[in-house]
Formats: sequence, structure tokens, C-alpha cells
Amino acid sequence: MSPTTVERISVRTSDDVVVVRQRIRALAIQAGLGLVDQTKIVTAASELARNMVDFAGGGVAIIEIVEKDGRTGIRCTFEDHGPGIPDISLAMRDGYTTGEGLGYGLGGAKRLSNEFNIETEIGKGTRVIIARWR
Repeated sequence: MSPTTVERISVRTSDDVVVVRQRIRALAIQAGLGLVDQTKIVTAASELARNMVDFAGGGVAIIEIVEKDGRTGIRCTFEDHGPGIPDISLAMRDGYTTGEGLGYGLGGAKRLSNEFNIETEIGKGTRVIIARWR
């Protein structure tokens, strides 16, 4: 699976989260995703970008239009060098939060994506990759 378009965005502030949302929406349209799929990937990505700002002090978002098995989609990678997630199973549980939110972030992002992968290491950071296919 090779990307046809790649954008890399530094995410440090709330304004950067807005830029991520806008670029994902634009690339999702370019990739031919319908409105529902656009909304799902933008919502999932927004939550992940917000988590990077709130819990890791920022990071980078890599947004790609990709093709796989004759399908086109959007793949978004969110990488940070924050504290890592001590218990992924707990963090994925609806209602669990270490902040002030509702605790639906990671689990919600997974439900809104066709593909979801999370890797984390304490003291080194976290990488979350999501994809949505047309």
C-alpha cells in the first residue's frame, strides 16, 4: 500500500487541531470519500490530534491518500513523544479518562475508523494509525 499524497502537520495547539481537521476533510474529498466517511475520519482524527495536544504536549499528524486492493482511502498517523499510555485496555474503555473529557476518545476513534492501530511505550510516546476506505 503506497500513499499517493502525503501531508505532515506539526500539532502543538488547538489551532493546529483545526488545521488537521481541515486538511483531512480536503484530502478525504480528493480521495472520493462520501460525506459520512469524511465526517467519521475527521471526527476520529480530531480526537486523536486533541489527545496529542492535551496529554503529550503535541506531536505530528501524517495524512495520506492511500490505495489498497483497488480501494482508495485516507490513512492518518498521529505520533507523539509524550509519556505513553500505561494501560491501553483501560484507555480504550468507554468512560475512562485521565482528563476532563467524557472518556470516549480512543474507543470512539476506533469505532469511527475502518482500521485502527495503537502502539505506545512508557516514557517514549504513542503512535495511533487510523484509516477510512471508500
